[in-house]
Amino acid sequence: MQSAPVTPAATLMFVPRLGAEAPLKGRGTAWAIEHRFDERARGDFDDGWGTLQQAALAEQAGPMTQVLEENVRGILSGNDSPDIGFDLSINPYRGCEHGCVYCYARPTHSYLNLSPGLDFETRIVAKVNAAERLREALSARGYTPGQLNIGSVTDAYQPAERRLRITRSVIEVLAEAQHPFSIITKGSGVERDIDLIAPMARQHMAAVYVSITTLDTELARKLEPRAASPQRRLRTIATLAQAGIPVGVSVSPVIPFLNEPELERILQAARDAGASSAFSIVLRLPWEVNPLFQQWLQQHVPERAARIMARVREMRGGKDNDSRFGTRMTGQGPWAELLRQRVRKVCARLRLNQQRVEFDFSRFRAPAAQPGQGQLF
Repeated sequence: MQSAPVTPAATLMFVPRLGAEAPLKGRGTAWAIEHRFDERARGDFDDGWGTLQQAALAEQAGPMTQVLEENVRGILSGNDSPDIGFDLSINPYRGCEHGCVYCYARPTHSYLNLSPGLDFETRIVAKVNAAERLREALSARGYTPGQLNIGSVTDAYQPAERRLRITRSVIEVLAEAQHPFSIITKGSGVERDIDLIAPMARQHMAAVYVSITTLDTELARKLEPRAASPQRRLRTIATLAQAGIPVGVSVSPVIPFLNEPELERILQAARDAGASSAFSIVLRLPWEVNPLFQQWLQQHVPERAARIMARVREMRGGKDNDSRFGTRMTGQGPWAELLRQRVRKVCARLRLNQQRVEFDFSRFRAPAAQPGQGQLF
């Protein structure tokens, strides 16, 4: 799927308090103050780290996040991988401010001539016409609804969504069309859209999966520096479940000797919070993710780095990564099989149903065209 060229039409600079910003050459102020009439003004948001999100960001000296607007030609991506349980996906953003060092999507920033490292988490591309393109796709003659996932590559509820609301606009179109969908996220911002998701869930047309990599807040802060805290994500699971939304947990990626010892505890905590299903994926290190992750190991757990990578290679046929269908998500060999057995046994004990939600596609109807799409009025 081709996209229109990326242009820096909008820049969101996360500068939360007056006086903290450095002067910018040629500018009267560096404070991106929001005017009093802005109904979309970005407010403080508790992501579970003991401080409000904007205050937490202020404590972290570093490059400001830029959000670049992109008008895309299409928003639905087809899936031909037998490893993935959905047919179509929507990713409202390219890049992700959560900054998860292990993210397998990092190499996609190379296609934009941007770094899979720092640029991936500081140069976020927002597909601002996503809802419009989705409406066109669902209205196309011959379109047949299929399993559709939101956020399979980059998180649909990363910080930029709180202002831009692109993900919400996409869900609004899906709700209008009565098109089933699932969401996977590390962001507690999904709670904002319960008013749209819960009615769909009651009709067997929506489910949410929350990714929890670790319960160790210190480790989470290093692995996933700007994602919601593990405890906040557990609270999100509880909130979604109480609203009647089927919610699962993804314990992914499983990293040997790092978060792998927590596997059973994470599944137990998620089940106690209200999760009804679970799955896990072993660590993947495609392209530039490999050196980035190994550098991270040397910085944060040098005493375990060699041991972790040795076990990764054991699951990947002696290589750092194996991208083949059938093994890329699960790995191979005795240790990978042991992981699968552990997940199966704990899910059976906790009655975490590993069957995905059966969606009802019979209600689908093409959404109404917007003015200008074949209509005069």
